[in-house]
Amino acid sequence: MMELRRFTMSNPTAAFSIVAHEAWGHKISDGENDDDTNQDDGQNASQRSRHRLRRNTCMPPRETQRDFNTLPEKILLAIFAYLPHVELLRCARVCRLWRTLSQNSRLWKQVFLRPEYRGLHVRNLDQFLVLIGHRFSSALQYIELPMELITADVLHELANKCPNLKSLTLDFSTAMQLHDFNDLNAFPCNLKMLCICLSDVIFLEGFMRRIYTYLSSVEILQIIGTIEKSNEAEEEVYETINISKIKVQTPNLRVINLYGIFFVDDNHIDTIASGCIHLECFALNFCTRVKGASFTNLLQRCKKLQCLLLQNTSIEDRAMLAADWATCCVTEFDISSTELTENCLLDIFARMPKLTYLAVPHCDGFTDNVLGLLIEQGKLSNIRAIDLSNTVNLSLDVVSTFLKRHGRQLRGIAYAGNAKVTEQFWTNTIKNIKNIKIFVMGTAFGWFKKISTRIHIDQILDACAQECQKLERLEIQWDEETLRWNENSSKFIDHIRIRCAKLHSLVLSDGEYYELVRSNFERADRPRVVRTMISEQTSIVSLLKYYNELRFN
Repeated sequence: MMELRRFTMSNPTAAFSIVAHEAWGHKISDGENDDDTNQDDGQNASQRSRHRLRRNTCMPPRETQRDFNTLPEKILLAIFAYLPHVELLRCARVCRLWRTLSQNSRLWKQVFLRPEYRGLHVRNLDQFLVLIGHRFSSALQYIELPMELITADVLHELANKCPNLKSLTLDFSTAMQLHDFNDLNAFPCNLKMLCICLSDVIFLEGFMRRIYTYLSSVEILQIIGTIEKSNEAEEEVYETINISKIKVQTPNLRVINLYGIFFVDDNHIDTIASGCIHLECFALNFCTRVKGASFTNLLQRCKKLQCLLLQNTSIEDRAMLAADWATCCVTEFDISSTELTENCLLDIFARMPKLTYLAVPHCDGFTDNVLGLLIEQGKLSNIRAIDLSNTVNLSLDVVSTFLKRHGRQLRGIAYAGNAKVTEQFWTNTIKNIKNIKIFVMGTAFGWFKKISTRIHIDQILDACAQECQKLERLEIQWDEETLRWNENSSKFIDHIRIRCAKLHSLVLSDGEYYELVRSNFERADRPRVVRTMISEQTSIVSLLKYYNELRFN
């Protein structure tokens, strides 16, 4: 009972964290201070405390009583490992044992220090430098640093005290001025992943010259730009980072993610292709200057390339047709929001190998003929995830044929934005996608697209509950004015909640039906499942083979 005594020696009315209350299973209130005024004077404070706790929780007799803190340290650490670092800091205030546990370096293998992305906020740089050696030390494997913490002293400490650091994110996105790096003579040298978030106004070449020689071990490179930049031609394009020099110093790159960098064009891709023979995944999403002229060299030199992501690029038919798709190994392909024509897609898909991942939303060139070609030639026999949202030239009959033939192997499908799709289509086809995990359907802004048909949502939920019991994420985009339900809808909500036990995200349009579903899940103690489209968006990207390597926020 030493830990219990330690727990109650301080003021019993102190405000402990919710985590501490749940772990102990006790609730201490202010009114308990006066409950023991008639106790014998011989009782000491610790006995009174034990009496209060035993009375309020109906504890078993003393000889059979079990205390949370008597669990082995290994089990306690396993429990604490589920807590975010913010909660660990609150747990450290409960007692000495919890303080020791919360400071265990094994709980600090991954450290997030960007408050805008739910990370911790560091207020004292000197204390943080001490923590690197004492709390993180050799256990640290991943850390994110905001601009104010990217200093020579911090990088020195990470290099000297954290030999197992494998992943590092340097966020310069909010920088208006860099720190002085003239004294920077050490940098983590065993990195496998380096992520650099660029600033619009800061040139990083002075900083990069100091770290080039430490980057030879990097296998995953992410350079994140700002997609808010205009596509309009500018008088002069400023490269805030020298991608060519980085490529020279990183010969072992397997994954490259250049996201939203306004100055990246085909010349940069040619440079990368000339030296990255081990490249397996290349993401160029929102690099609007890329037109595809470099893809001929890219596919010839990078024979291991399996994943090519080209969302919101300016790729052109002529450049894509010139590339040798017949000998490539690309099986994951994203051409969302591009302007490739039907003839171009027919040509390149006829030459490409079998696909496991395909994303073509907002791609007007993806027509019935293109999907029919993919089905007939067996290009989709290995497909695991497909996004067909907002493909205006794709008919329901061809999509239905695809789902009947290949639906059982799908793990994710997004087919939203088609105003002609009703509950009848899904109730007839859901039986063909029994193994689905991620499912996106519906049409947002029905008032704008003038949807006259009301959607009977109960039938869709019941079909999902019956057929898709592996479902993990579901998004239904129809707005409240389009959906139709009644007083018996709670029964169908119960069905999907009970039968789809793995469902951890159900996204709905905000409104009365959303409130009905949310209250149903909250009563079942699952308050975090139901979400609104305002704050959450479901995508199939998590089914990419290289998804974990491509995550940066």
